[in-house]
Amino acid sequence: MGIFSRFSDIVNANINAMLDKAEDPKKLVKLLIQEMEETLVELRSNTAKHIAERKSIEASLTKTKVSITDWTAKAELALSKNREDLARSALLQKQQAVEQVSVLEEELNKYNESLTSANEDASRLEQKMVEARLRQKSLLARKQQAQTRLKVKKQLNSHKVEDALIRFEHFEKKIELIESEIESYDIGGTDEQSVAQQFKTMEREASIDSELEQLKQRLAS
Repeated sequence: MGIFSRFSDIVNANINAMLDKAEDPKKLVKLLIQEMEETLVELRSNTAKHIAERKSIEASLTKTKVSITDWTAKAELALSKNREDLARSALLQKQQAVEQVSVLEEELNKYNESLTSANEDASRLEQKMVEARLRQKSLLARKQQAQTRLKVKKQLNSHKVEDALIRFEHFEKKIELIESEIESYDIGGTDEQSVAQQFKTMEREASIDSELEQLKQRLAS
C-alpha cells in the first residue's frame, strides 16, 4: 500500500513536515520519490490516452462539419429539381449533423480541460519530486557529515592517539641524544680541521700564483 491514498495527497503534501516527523527519514523519502515516479508514469499514460481520444473527436468534428455543408448543398439541389421531399430529408440530416457538432464540441472542451488539468498536475508533481530529491540529497550529506564527525570524535577520544604522541616524543628524544653526540665530536676536532683547511687554502693559492706567472711569461714572449 502506498504512502498516499490519492493523487491530491501527493501534490498537497508537506514533504518537510512528513520527513521531520518520520522515524526513518531516509527510508521515507525513498518511498516518497518511488511513489511519485509511479504516479507520474500513470498520469502521463492517461494523458496520452486522452490526447488520442481528443484527436478522434476532432476528426469526427471536422467530418461532421463538412457533412453539414454537403447536406445543405443537397437540399438546394433537391429544391432546384422540385423535389421538396428530398430537400426536407437533406435538411433533417443537416439538423442531426448540427446537433452532433454541438455534442462533439462539448465533449472536446471537456477533454481540453482535462488535459490542461493533467498538465498542471504533472508540473506540480514534478516540483514535489524535485523537493523530495533535494531533501534526500540533504539527508545523505548530513548523514555523511555526521559519520565523519563521529569518526573524528572516536579518534580524538581514543588512547591510540595519546600512545602515538608519547612514542613520537620518545623517538624525538633519542634523535636529540644522537645529535648531541655528533656535536660533541665536532667540538673536539674544530682546531685540527681549521689548520688543515688553512694549509689547503695556501696550496690552492700557490697553484694559482704559479699558473698565473706562467700565463704572464707566455704573453710576454
